[in-house]
Formats: sequence, C-alpha cells, structure tokens
Amino acid sequence: MGQCCFGGRRRSVKLFAALISLLAGALPGLAVAAGDCAPDRLDIRGDWGTARFHIELADDAQERAQGLMFREQISTGQGMLFLYQTAHRPAFWMKNTLIALDMLFITPEGRVQHIHENATPGDLTPINGGDGVLAVFEIKGGLARSMGLEAGSEVRFPGFEQSIALWPCSSGN
Repeated sequence: MGQCCFGGRRRSVKLFAALISLLAGALPGLAVAAGDCAPDRLDIRGDWGTARFHIELADDAQERAQGLMFREQISTGQGMLFLYQTAHRPAFWMKNTLIALDMLFITPEGRVQHIHENATPGDLTPINGGDGVLAVFEIKGGLARSMGLEAGSEVRFPGFEQSIALWPCSSGN
C-alpha cells in the first residue's frame, strides 16, 4: 500500500504531476497548491508533485460518526478530513459507505504516515494507520495510487500545530 503508481517509474509520476498542473483550471479542486492555508482546503506535496483538495471537515463526534456514509460519489478534487484533538490510533470501517475510499493517516506534523487504498464499501473490518495519527483524509478510491501519493508526503492545513508542521501555513510555500 502507498507504493508509487505507473509501474514505479518516477518519470511517469512527474509527467502525471505536470498534467495535473496543466489541467488545474479544468479540474476544480485538484490543482497545484499555491499561497497559504484555508479552512476549506488541504494541500499535499511529495516527490510525485503537489495537489489541492477542497474538504469537508469532520472535527466532532457526530460528524466523524457520519463521515461519507450513504454518499453515492465523491469528486476527484474533494475529500473529508477527520481531525482529532490529540494524536491516537483511530480505526475506521466502511459500514454504510457506498463508494471505495483511499484513507491517508496523518501525523500532527502533517506527514502521511500510512495510506489504505480502495477500502471496500460496506466492509466492517477495522482499518487503522498506526499510532500517533492526528487526522485521516478520505478521498476517492484509487486516487492516491493514480496520483502517486505515498507515505511520507506532506500535508498543509491550518488544523495542524504550525510550530511543528513540516509544511506550515505561514510559510507560503
């Protein structure tokens, strides 16, 4: 899981990242991250390139319990961010979830610690990304692999503690 796509060829990943950059205007929400943070978007970067997602934030118990259940689709540039008060070992399942999802488990510093690809709709098997997880970002199933997202990628979002963030909001990078 979390391995690079396109047969592991970096050239193809770079070409895919360049294509995403060119199509940024045509694909709302999936664009090269620029500027600073906003509470309705999440930026991710790595050796594969950079992307921006528009997010729904699930930061209380009721929103986290509902998640993306009963949704029939999620667009490429959208995602749901489950943000917790403290880092721990959250476990997810796919009860009442109708679409396959990729789950990115993120540390307080904003590093993708683990990626669970294509979680099976309706599956009750617990999915966890290990200890020390502050947030889980759910995106369309298969998208992480197609983009080349991998463990170690950095995430920028105002909900991460900026004093320890690998990619702080105030950096403007």
